Amino acid sequence: MRRLSELEPGDAATVIKVHGEGPLRRRLLDMGLIRGTVVTAVKRAPLGDPLELRIRGYELSLRKAEAEAVEIG
Repeated sequence: MRRLSELEPGDAATVIKVHGEGPLRRRLLDMGLIRGTVVTAVKRAPLGDPLELRIRGYELSLRKAEAEAVEIG
């Protein structure tokens, strides 16, 4: 099982499932991270956190801990 936090810049993957409960899961789903969505890693901050992603035509920055909740394939 791969996580969104494992993507390297330039890699693309499809969202399989968003894990977790409560406000974090709801926030990720509201930002468009739903099953079947293609996500491309754009870049990482120098210390590895946050991760910048391109999703549904916009740029999204997520902390590594938040990206751990998203399973990709």
